[in-house]
Amino acid sequence: MIIKILATWFGCGYSKWAPGTVGTVGALPLVVGLFLLPDLVYMAVSLLLTLLAIVISILHEKQLGVHDSREIVIDEVAGFVIAMTWLPMTWQSFLGAFLVFRLLDALKPFPIGLLDKKVQGGFGVVLDDVAAGLITNVLLQIVYVKTNWLGVQIQL
Repeated sequence: MIIKILATWFGCGYSKWAPGTVGTVGALPLVVGLFLLPDLVYMAVSLLLTLLAIVISILHEKQLGVHDSREIVIDEVAGFVIAMTWLPMTWQSFLGAFLVFRLLDALKPFPIGLLDKKVQGGFGVVLDDVAAGLITNVLLQIVYVKTNWLGVQIQL
């Protein structure tokens, strides 16, 4: 039961409309909560969440007998947490990261598509989303440093 709850990120993966997108939206409360913690804790949680996503994906695949089922969205959650690492807590950061991450995850440009096709099992389910998160983060870090477009920090 807990495997299914985590794999679907508390039911987000059951959405009939774009479960990966709904799963990414479901990650927003976690990201906001992580922003309240020190950077080192944020990074540690990102790593633990990624490892948990791999294990959960392996177990869920065994239960269903299907590789990378649409209902598994914990990988999108891990990828989005990575995408938001060290970005300022602004609505622009959230929107920019959400749009870029979802675009990269959906289109799967190189090297994301290669990872998605070549890496099997739970590691493969998660690795393409980790890559999309890392690329999203690098792109938005460049935007932030070069333009300061990501706005003024939201105070909680």
